[in-house]
Amino acid sequence: MSTPYRGRFAPSPTGPLHFGSLVSALASYLDARQHNGQWVIRIEDVDGTRCTPAYSQQILTTLSSYHLESDEAIRYQSQHSDLYEHYLEQLKQADLVFPCNCTRKNLAKHQGLHPNICPSQISQAHSWRLKTSNTLYQYTDRIQGLLSFTEDLKHNCPVLKRKDDFFSYQLAVVVDDHLQGISHLVRGADLIETTAQQLYLYDIFGWPIPSIGHIPLVVNSQGDKISKQNHAKAIMDGDLQTLLRALSYLGIQLEGADNIQHALSQAIPLWSPERLANITQMPLASQDQTFI
Repeated sequence: MSTPYRGRFAPSPTGPLHFGSLVSALASYLDARQHNGQWVIRIEDVDGTRCTPAYSQQILTTLSSYHLESDEAIRYQSQHSDLYEHYLEQLKQADLVFPCNCTRKNLAKHQGLHPNICPSQISQAHSWRLKTSNTLYQYTDRIQGLLSFTEDLKHNCPVLKRKDDFFSYQLAVVVDDHLQGISHLVRGADLIETTAQQLYLYDIFGWPIPSIGHIPLVVNSQGDKISKQNHAKAIMDGDLQTLLRALSYLGIQLEGADNIQHALSQAIPLWSPERLANITQMPLASQDQTFI
């Protein structure tokens, strides 16, 4: 029996929803609806130093204005630290993590990476890092095709829990996707670089790996993704033209849609991941420069 389709969109509330995030939200939403599946929203506010409740609410309000509504109650990562601690403890018991006192200055000679187990003490401020692995992973991405991760796990020990006691994205996202029964991930190509570490964690815990598809990133003239980090502007709430422009980056051109609900219903059968195959970036069109 096939697994019921469950997809999700999981923004980090470090700023308002921008155009690049709308494109990602639409891709995951359309994929779920085309498969008659569920689509849920999760707020990835695990980083208490950068995320704020005000941005969480702003993002949810904007998504709602585009009729992108979660099929169940919103999950907030900040409310589930006990769960992440539980699974981190399992990794400790299996001797798959180690404490780390290193600073950014210490790691500068490795370009910020942490290639080896360090002689650190838990009596001092420390993070917890996942030990490296020689496992070579391959994954057939629904959009990008066959991905081979030959060096991704060998030369870096990623942080799973920071010195300030906030958990990292890597651990939280794998735990949440498993516990929420997420069967399909449709997300931006910038997250390809995190995939090997996530596949490794799925392997360690013995959990099934979701179907994953990475959509191309919308980028500016310098090749930088449209993101909060690059000061992307907030999009207007409930603007039909913004929605139509976002759909165009997914290869969906609509004519005659007179409101957002109508546009979404037209777009669902037109969604095609194959149309985006093997593309990792899409330059922002000249008429869309107002989004950055």
